Amino acid sequence: MRRVLTTLMILLVVIVAGLSALVLLVNPNDFRDYMVRQVADRSGYQLKLDGPLRWHVWPQLSILSGRMTLTEPGAEAPLVKADNMRLDVALLPLLSHQLQVRQVMLKGAVIELTPQTEAVKDAQAPVVPRENTLPQAPEDRGWSFDVARLQVEDSVLVFQHDGEEQATIRDLKLLMEQDQHHQAKVDFSGRLNRDQRDLTLSFAAQVDAGDYPHTLTAQFDKLNFQLQGADLPPQGISGQGTVQAQWQEEQKKLSFSQLHLAANDSTLNGEASVVLADRPVWLLNLQSDKLNLDNLLSQANPVDNASTSQQGQSQPRQQRPIIAEGIDQPNYSTLRGYKADVQLQAKQILWRGMDFNNVVVQASNNYGLLNIAQLQGALDNGTMSLPGTLDARGDVPVAQFTTKLNNIQIATLLKAFNYPINMTGMLSLNGSFNGDKIDADSFRQNWQGQAQLELKDSRAEGLNFQQLVQQAVERSTNVKAKENYDSATKLDEFTTTMTLDNGQMSLDDMAGSSSVMALDGQGTLDLVKEEGDMRFNVRVLGGWEGESKLIETLKTTAIPLRVYGKWSELNYSLQVDQALRKQLQNQVRDRLKAWADKNQDSQSGKDVKKFLDKQ
Repeated sequence: MRRVLTTLMILLVVIVAGLSALVLLVNPNDFRDYMVRQVADRSGYQLKLDGPLRWHVWPQLSILSGRMTLTEPGAEAPLVKADNMRLDVALLPLLSHQLQVRQVMLKGAVIELTPQTEAVKDAQAPVVPRENTLPQAPEDRGWSFDVARLQVEDSVLVFQHDGEEQATIRDLKLLMEQDQHHQAKVDFSGRLNRDQRDLTLSFAAQVDAGDYPHTLTAQFDKLNFQLQGADLPPQGISGQGTVQAQWQEEQKKLSFSQLHLAANDSTLNGEASVVLADRPVWLLNLQSDKLNLDNLLSQANPVDNASTSQQGQSQPRQQRPIIAEGIDQPNYSTLRGYKADVQLQAKQILWRGMDFNNVVVQASNNYGLLNIAQLQGALDNGTMSLPGTLDARGDVPVAQFTTKLNNIQIATLLKAFNYPINMTGMLSLNGSFNGDKIDADSFRQNWQGQAQLELKDSRAEGLNFQQLVQQAVERSTNVKAKENYDSATKLDEFTTTMTLDNGQMSLDDMAGSSSVMALDGQGTLDLVKEEGDMRFNVRVLGGWEGESKLIETLKTTAIPLRVYGKWSELNYSLQVDQALRKQLQNQVRDRLKAWADKNQDSQSGKDVKKFLDKQ
């Protein structure tokens, strides 16, 4: 044991002595010009080192520098700025006065990818052909960066495109290792704050740079993100995923394959690509088992909104922060800047409390002309289809949609869009609508269109039309009706023609029937003020006690019924007496007319006929 300790002490003394001698004999500043030349020869960048270089021997033999900058040829500003840089070097090559850098470490660096830091090409320099058919020389393959390990800590990354707002990634951490075959491992984390939103991103990737700059491939195995801030759900959006990405320099094409993302309780799989031309071209083919848009979008839960409005309207609604915009641009103007083809298949989509199944979307955008060729799915054991177009090429967008609903529960739609109407029934609708903005509020206020509407097995709570008529008849006559404790109007079938014009909905040619009632009429609904004025002609066919001529008359008599006012506080007026009086008058008139026709040769018959003609 003593010999082992003695040997270790001797080795330690030799190492310390060797390092001390190396520090005294080798001046790190002798490598300054060499490093500048190597960086310029291999990458074209201009490396500038301020202050003297110095040794750092523990825990790793390193060369420390003062402030450094790295600038692209002809650029106005440095691409990289750092207060200090550390180069971890190998010991043995130094004995032959050679510098082998194992790791470059930057701490507190500022990396700027802006128009000011881009290289400026010499206009007189020869132009390299875009398509080179000559075989590629071995020295032209791989990265020009020839350091095995790069580490960046506590740094800032700034990037900006021409004419766009600047974005900054803070708390940047980057660790990259590569081997002699240009296979690299990359660990990245950072935090981006923009438009009152905060994105935290981290990933680990395997990078194949063997054919760079022509092709660069990366496999992201540990991708984690969290997005919080203004106009987002209170819990934010967080998730993880994996994806394989490939960059093709000649085509300027970025491709994504084997995409698997999970955010909140939603999933997304598929593939995508984008050609980064002056106006990008996107291709997306995506699938999802579940997309919960209520947990991904900023809108509040419709159920919560409804319960809040019932508890009290006096509570002020908290306003969200307003996202600052540099320019007041028209709606959907960003569609003009790219072309895209999108295909999406989702087994389940949750939106505004509605559970859609087997949703299929096929859409394309041609620089501002959005064509939704297919948008269909299932809801409440029914089906729906909403193909349409959105033309955003002008100053005012124009949206046009063809709507086909088949056996959709109307209560689900009313609840989803917070309409205070308590009604159930299977809705079928066929029509077309147009407007300038695709959202629920704009549909209520600014859209136009027409549709044929049909309701089956409907039940409208609050007013029982049959009961209203029978109670009014009991008060005016000696006719009795069977006891009815139901407070709802039920119809087996109901049809109408619906016309929408900037918040005003007209219902024409209304017709409904059940086993005990039949009605027709027309009316209007104000979607903004949530009030209406509906006029019905109601015939009660059943629910009477006994049989009499008056009951038979009532079955064929249409009783005018007007329902009007706020949807939450409906009023009604019923004209039973006038209808019965008119019906009796018509019966008397018909009998007198028949008697006059029978006695038309007598003076009495002529007098009665003359009297009837004056009425």
